[in-house]
Amino acid sequence: MTAQDSKLGDTDDKIFVGKGDEQAWLTLALANRHGLVTGATGTGKTVSLQVMAEGFARAGVPVFAADIKGDLSGIAEVGEAKDFILKRASQMGLNFQPDQFSTVFWDVFGEQGHPVRATVTEMGPLLLARMLDLNDVQEGVLNVAFRVADDNGLTLIDMKDLRALLDAIVPDSGKKAADSAEDSLAAIRKAARGFGNVTKATVGTIQRQLLVLENQGGTKFFGEPALTLKDFMKTDRDGRGMVNILVADKLLQNPRLYATFLLWMLSELFEELPEAGDLPKPKLVFFFDEAHLLFNDAPKALMDKIEQVVRLIRSKGVGVYFVTQNPVDVPDRVLGQLGNRVQHALRAFTPRDQKAVAAAAQTFRPNPKLDTAKVITELGKGEALVSFLEGNGTPTMVERVMIRPPSARIGPITPEERKAIMDASPVKGKYDTAVDEESAYEMIQKRIAGTAATAESPAGASGGGILGQIGSIVGTIFGTNVKRGRLSTGQVIARDVTRSVTNQVIGGMAANIGKSVGGQLGGSIGRTLVRGALGGLLRR
Repeated sequence: MTAQDSKLGDTDDKIFVGKGDEQAWLTLALANRHGLVTGATGTGKTVSLQVMAEGFARAGVPVFAADIKGDLSGIAEVGEAKDFILKRASQMGLNFQPDQFSTVFWDVFGEQGHPVRATVTEMGPLLLARMLDLNDVQEGVLNVAFRVADDNGLTLIDMKDLRALLDAIVPDSGKKAADSAEDSLAAIRKAARGFGNVTKATVGTIQRQLLVLENQGGTKFFGEPALTLKDFMKTDRDGRGMVNILVADKLLQNPRLYATFLLWMLSELFEELPEAGDLPKPKLVFFFDEAHLLFNDAPKALMDKIEQVVRLIRSKGVGVYFVTQNPVDVPDRVLGQLGNRVQHALRAFTPRDQKAVAAAAQTFRPNPKLDTAKVITELGKGEALVSFLEGNGTPTMVERVMIRPPSARIGPITPEERKAIMDASPVKGKYDTAVDEESAYEMIQKRIAGTAATAESPAGASGGGILGQIGSIVGTIFGTNVKRGRLSTGQVIARDVTRSVTNQVIGGMAANIGKSVGGQLGGSIGRTLVRGALGGLLRR
């Protein structure tokens, strides 16, 4: 036993969580096997979350946590040695030492933290369809729109890009066939028809759902600069893990946006992080409050992906901890992946409550000394039934423990304290100002303007003689004579082929296609073809 053990502080490989007849330790090497924190309102779930987050941060593990009520923000300020805290620490044999932790605040709406943004392309049609509450037919049309965008080099960044694309794929039945050659968007409409029936009514429904999302503030989430998830995976100058807090009080007013955002983060991590196997400690730990919102009304295809990511992201070195009131809120196939459990009190007033108590009791490894189902209804505030993984990954017998007091402040911080923390943030200025670069909206407008200009210009006005006309035709076919902010892999190849042919004709100078393509292929092919583990085209 080390000196730290005798004082019941964290060790190099364990986090001290609580004490009853036995001590409850969370082993860092097994922390990426995920976990669950449950209990009725007011039973101490947030304090348990804070205790574990502090332990991970001390061990140098970055933490991400969604803060629904604002109570978790106190982790950024020094704890206060109040009488009840000192009393609980003394009863546990713990030397209470006030502490605080390096914290970065994030906010989808950019009001109480740094803005969090993603591009429409990164989100993908499956998650976006769930966010918009689309049916199968409408989701199919959305898939068509994304495919047309990929094939035509139309980068989808924000809401106006998606709106412009949807308008572009609507069949224009009012135009005469003779006029189709003058229609600048004819190629886009034809491409959309090639993937299936796209009706004006269906597109109109999707547009109305986009308006609902915009009215709820969802437009602030889509844009650039997009969040780089590696900014979550940092340590401070003392080697402690940074605590990233998502301000979610306002975000929770749109539960579908909240749930989709969390799923998007998991999918991005799953795609970006390399395989790591079993590490001495996780690379990153997520705490998802109100976790039941992730699973509400989720279609089977999405549930399959959630289960897959939860199961496989462990090998990426990421631990996921769900926080919810009731263990029955989590589907069984996901619940089976959660090895570390903290169960606060549940109330058994209704048949559903009684079912939840029984279900919670059955998920623990039995302890002959405890009637688990009975104890769950008797737990006081700050008490919990705990079972963590140990040794070769087997759960310990359930124990009734008192959760240790946090070292940082319990409760929310003031607006002035939050501002001071944000002013000293390591990512200050990186995300705070939105950027609107050229993307699908501007590209489509240029196509429309370009057609009008061509109609007004005399033949041959482009200049360049016969070689210029050949280059213009080839460039039009491949889309290389249109300026684009970002190119897909196919467009990179087409551009370089076009330039190479043109250079050989006019001067015999071969362009170095391999160098150009090689520098961009790896970074774009995954985003263009896969678009994330959860945002892929599942129903094509």
